[in-house]
Amino acid sequence: MSIVYLNGAYLPIEEAKISPLDRGFLFGDGIYEVIPSYSGKMVGFGPHIDRMIDGLEQLGIQLNWDHDQWLSLCTTLAEKNGGGNQGLYLHVSRGADIKRFHAFPEGVEPTVFCMAFEIPLPQQANRETAHAYTVSTGEDLRWKRCNIKSTALLGNVLHFQEGHAAGHNEILLFNAQGNLTEAGACNVFIVKDGVVITPAQDNQILAGITRLLILNILRKDGSIPVEERDVSKQEVLDADEVWITSSSKEMAPVIAVDGKPVGDGKVGAVWEAASALYTQFKYDY
Repeated sequence: MSIVYLNGAYLPIEEAKISPLDRGFLFGDGIYEVIPSYSGKMVGFGPHIDRMIDGLEQLGIQLNWDHDQWLSLCTTLAEKNGGGNQGLYLHVSRGADIKRFHAFPEGVEPTVFCMAFEIPLPQQANRETAHAYTVSTGEDLRWKRCNIKSTALLGNVLHFQEGHAAGHNEILLFNAQGNLTEAGACNVFIVKDGVVITPAQDNQILAGITRLLILNILRKDGSIPVEERDVSKQEVLDADEVWITSSSKEMAPVIAVDGKPVGDGKVGAVWEAASALYTQFKYDY
């Protein structure tokens, strides 16, 4: 039986209930994070909570929890669900009002809901055994504040479903200028002539924690050059390698875009080297 946290209490998920007037339910008015934890060791805990706090501030949701409070909750939740390999889902909505009204209500306590779910071990940094992905492409039709990790994910869901319905694992999105933004639920990297390239962070792109850790680790190591800049669709199609990254996938190699092979159609050597570095140093942040 899964144990969840809801507004100060740990209880079986079957007993967890919120008001139908909760603004998270009515408007998607909230912020969330997913933190991977392997045998009690969380990946990117500090940056995840920093992003959570920043998102709450941007939405004007008043929840004055610090890192220690979140750490205590995450640790307890993981323990109550048996430890092991878990994704820790943290969700804060603005809370429940007494009516449905677009403007922010006053005097409403935020709803805090957290749960743990089983996740597989990350794949090994091995080109021969790596699970490779295929993706489609499409125009990015989401809102203009994708840098906020809002629970209002319908735009992402529709794009992800578009790729899924076409028989692919993901979809790569391009803005009106033809430049890469991100995927339905992932950030994106390409590799060309040994250089790792990813779109620069702005309001079109969620500041992914795995993305952040990869950039920090590669720059600190120095053996693989990195660039953050605009990436055209043609550059994606001409890339030697393409990766999609997220907390649950970590670094996933892509071997086909719109049915056409990426590079030689095999998992690349730069992915293998970068993935090995990520595996070695991901707990340092």
